[in-house]
Amino acid sequence: MSWPATRLGSLLLDARPGFASGEELDSGILQVRMNNVKPDGAWDWTKRRFVPATARQIERYSLQLGDVLFNSTNSAEQVGKSALYKKHVESVVCFSNHFIRLRTDSEKLAPEYLVHFLGWLWGRRVFENMVNSWVNQATVRREDLLDLGIPLPPLTEQKRIAAILDKIDAARLKRQQTMQLVDDFLKSVFLDMFGDPVVNSKGWEMKSIKEMAVVTTGNTPPRGDVDNYGDFIEWIKSDNINTPSDFLTVAAESLSEAGYMIGRHVAAGSTLLTCIAGSFECIGNVAYVDRLVAFNQQINALTPKVGVNEVFLYSLAKYCKKIIQAASTGGMKGMVSKGKLESVRLICPPENLQRKFAEVFCGCQSLRKGMERSASEISEGLSSIKQRAFSG
Repeated sequence: MSWPATRLGSLLLDARPGFASGEELDSGILQVRMNNVKPDGAWDWTKRRFVPATARQIERYSLQLGDVLFNSTNSAEQVGKSALYKKHVESVVCFSNHFIRLRTDSEKLAPEYLVHFLGWLWGRRVFENMVNSWVNQATVRREDLLDLGIPLPPLTEQKRIAAILDKIDAARLKRQQTMQLVDDFLKSVFLDMFGDPVVNSKGWEMKSIKEMAVVTTGNTPPRGDVDNYGDFIEWIKSDNINTPSDFLTVAAESLSEAGYMIGRHVAAGSTLLTCIAGSFECIGNVAYVDRLVAFNQQINALTPKVGVNEVFLYSLAKYCKKIIQAASTGGMKGMVSKGKLESVRLICPPENLQRKFAEVFCGCQSLRKGMERSASEISEGLSSIKQRAFSG
């Protein structure tokens, strides 16, 4: 059943931006920052920022249970992520000026329904298309947010829909946590066999990446010639690498046979590594290549030489991200040139040990892929229910 759309602003008691604070304290008022809210609406309190606040600021900017925080200023890809404040983590919690606090009229709009609606819009990239941008920042204006139309069933139906979505989301989160346990186990096996590769705690022979692999920098076939683009081979970009998966995601764009001849490509068994990125944190991200792909100039491919196992090389690069980042230039954005990357020195234990680790890796990946399929089915079901609930 479809429900009439109602202007969001008419269903709120308050829609207030937070406050900026350049000062940080060891003990003060906990202030929610952009990193504390995940794209899926979950909270992340691993990094907490405490700031000074006056009594008036505490009165105006404290969170109450049931408040929804909308991330109004962030990168264009992240802006609009939202979270429901459901339990107290400190006696007083306020929020930065990157957020708008939405406090609903509880007789008209259930906050748990609202946060799912905003998450649905975020997943459809609605907010990305609403932003006003400036250097490294994008913002959704408060007025535009409040003008959004939200399908409004009766309050009891809102709560029923939200409860169903919560249950499905909890199942999805449980799958993610189980997959993380598999990843943690694999890392513990690597560290047990080889020690900490960043400090070479077991004293293995060290070699440069150039000695261990052929390094290939990707490229972009000329855009002016539309015949370079088609559906012959996937053209990988950094967003296909910057994911929790060990493997490449499916590329959104592909090259034609003509583009394939001009482009740079590698076969299965190589590792793709992000060497140019808008964010320093993305430098050094890696993915294992499990199929023939082309790739752009932000990426370098590592194709193992004789005596180096491809799975070990991928895992080594993954766990040595800090070493690769240390070779970066370009400040906050970051760049690792091909020459710099080739000169990076990493541990190189005997090949028989590399192969033993690869066997464990493949066993774990077989288990993880089954979990990923299950998680994908849950996510598809969640998207389908949201579509029916919120499309009006």
